[in-house]
Amino acid sequence: MSTTDQGPLLGPADIRDLAATLGVRPTKQRGQNFVIDANTVRRIVRTADVGPDDVVVEVGPGLGSLTLALLETASHVTAVEIDDVLAAALPATVQARIPRKAPSFDLVHSDAMLVRELPGPAPTALVANLPYNVAVPVLLHMLDTFPTIERTLVMVQAEVADRLAADPGSKVYGVPSVKANWYAEVKRAGAIGRNVFWPAPNVDSGLVSLVRRAEPLKTTASKREVFAVVDAAFAQRRKTLRAALAGWAGSAAAAEAALVAAGVSPQARGESLTVEEFARIAEHKDAYKDTDESDADKGDAHKEGAAQ
Repeated sequence: MSTTDQGPLLGPADIRDLAATLGVRPTKQRGQNFVIDANTVRRIVRTADVGPDDVVVEVGPGLGSLTLALLETASHVTAVEIDDVLAAALPATVQARIPRKAPSFDLVHSDAMLVRELPGPAPTALVANLPYNVAVPVLLHMLDTFPTIERTLVMVQAEVADRLAADPGSKVYGVPSVKANWYAEVKRAGAIGRNVFWPAPNVDSGLVSLVRRAEPLKTTASKREVFAVVDAAFAQRRKTLRAALAGWAGSAAAAEAALVAAGVSPQARGESLTVEEFARIAEHKDAYKDTDESDADKGDAHKEGAAQ
């Protein structure tokens, strides 16, 4: 690819030169695989539907490949980087490659899991090449912490992408699928080959699109309560929900009462349930207790009647 075609973006030689200058060697510990193809990062920006009014937050910008592509289009970009060397170098890269957009760029040097606020305007989109080993917790944390994020596009390991976008009944449907669906409509948005990375990973990558629900899920249960049911159901995914939720509910009988009250078969398994059904189960956690109290009340009334 010629420099002209790349514009201000980083190509393979640029990435390697920059890494050499900084003394950076990608580490498996932090899942660092740098994108070296300008066409790929522009494709990600297009797929994310980033426009001139968007304020984008990017997690794990690395050497800045995707950052520069986002700055070409977005109104503002805030990058969150944990690596000391990469965080220190990125503002200079932005200034050198796309100086007119430097005022529209902010860097947060932090672990993304610890970020509770961002500088500048509230983010409308999250676009990131997420390190494989922390992709799901980082994604869920960002969606939970920043409710103004309307659209998300993340590049993750293909297997993780499949799990996030899986539908109920799928073999790979699980905790990530349900929790992501609590926040958003989730779907696969494409595949990414290994040869666009340096170093090339041993796995394929995939794009996942998440569009935040226009209205939050309607339930009287809190997110924490619903997620507790989800975690319990999939901790023993081969068991029926009556058995898998026994610890959560206090007993198998209590789990069955909650399931029946929620309109879910006690013989079903977690992989068949929607997030709405998990929410209904959470709402009825006290169904067994209520039944016990109701029966006790009836017994007391019967005793009083007999005494009279």
